[in-house]
Formats: sequence, C-alpha cells, structure tokens
Amino acid sequence: MGDQWLPLESNPEVINKFIAKLGLKESFQFTDVFGLDECLLAMIPQPVCALIVLFPCSDKYLQCTTKELEKLEEEGQTVDEGVFFIRQTIGNACGTIALLHAVSNNTGLVELEDGYFKEFIEKTAGMTSEERGSYLEGDETISAAHEESANEGQSEVPSERDSVNLHFVALVHHSGHVYELDGRKPFPINHGESTPETFLTDAAQVCQKFIERDPAELHFTILALAKTDSVPNPPLPQYPPPRSGSLPPLVAMEF
Repeated sequence: MGDQWLPLESNPEVINKFIAKLGLKESFQFTDVFGLDECLLAMIPQPVCALIVLFPCSDKYLQCTTKELEKLEEEGQTVDEGVFFIRQTIGNACGTIALLHAVSNNTGLVELEDGYFKEFIEKTAGMTSEERGSYLEGDETISAAHEESANEGQSEVPSERDSVNLHFVALVHHSGHVYELDGRKPFPINHGESTPETFLTDAAQVCQKFIERDPAELHFTILALAKTDSVPNPPLPQYPPPRSGSLPPLVAMEF
C-alpha cells in the first residue's frame, strides 16, 4: 500500500453525510442491517442496490481468500465487462472505495448531482481497475473529503498508522449476478445469479458465508444502500438481533 488515510466509521449517519457531499441524492441512503434473518431483512426499505460489509481480516479470512483466488484463477469465472472495479492502492481507503463501488455500479438506479461521484465515474470510465486506483491515489479532493468524514464518527479516530485490522467490501447486483467488489483482490468475485428483486436475500447469503469463514469472530457490520423517503434507518427491534447482524459502529483500517 502507498499512502495511508484515516479509517471510516461504519455509521449510516456519517456515511450518508459523506455520500451527499460527493453528489448522491437523498433518494438512496445507507441503513443498518440488523441481522440476516428474513424478518430483519424485511425491515429494510426496498429496493436495495448494494451492501457494504465491514469485517475483520483474521488469519482464517486470509487463508480462505487465498484458497478462493487460487480456485478462481484455476477454474475461471464469468465477470461482466461492465462491472466497475477499482484496485486499492491506499491504506485505509477501503471504506471510500466500497462506496465508489456501490454507487458506480448503480448509476441506472441512484440519482447523482454534479459532484465527485459523477466526475470520477466519467473520468475513469475507460480506465482499468489499476488505473482507477492510481487516479484515486492522486486525487486530493476525495482524500480531503474522506478525512473530514473519518473525523465525524462516534468512535475515537485512530491515526493513519494504527492497526485496526478491519476491512470494507461492497456487494452489488450487476447483469443478473451478485458481485463482491474488494479493492484488495485482483478482480471482482461472482457469487452467483440474482435479480434486483432478490438481491438483498442473495447478498445476505453471501454475508452469511463470510461469517462462516470465522464463526468465532463477532465484528461484522452490514449497511444497505436502499431507496428511502425520509427515515434512513428503521427502528431497532425490541429483541436482541442474531450475531450475524450489525454491531455498534466500527472503523476499518488496512494493515
């Protein structure tokens, strides 16, 4: 990794303020996913066009990732060439890159004002994923906006060099499939067929697989980019959510 940014907090209020500054209209906002059971998923406004998942980069996760990439490189996979993907070259930028992945792969659904999102998508449309990562690394506008949002969370902000060992990735629906977009990986991961109507359920199953990679680990947080009119978050349930649900706000940092 090259430069280091401050980590973002997995907090819908902070994230929604950030994406509004970057030009996403309020018709779509992020909301907490309190659990992966059907009754808890039903609380989320529809449609949902992306999930942002925060999880620990444990040894078990790294082992599973290595095996997964080796299998895909050997057997291959189908990835639609229209999937917008960015390689991560900046430490702690995973949160902002996950947001860029969520928005840039849903331009037919979300509404963009003139601003950073629209400008970035237009300027990098013909670039490779590596070129997009390099472009982002040299962009002072997004680094300044990221730092401002990183300082607005509820948690104590670590320094750029602190090792928090948490990571954001995005799950999106594109061309009839669920894609995992992780800038630390060399390519998007196709997790199978889906539709706009079933995306939330299908993506929740992918999240469950993430959790099963290291079932003893509790630090998972999930946010959904959902169409909403006025209330970005549904009320908290009156009973404890399952451990697959979101936890109190966390920050994510590359190690």
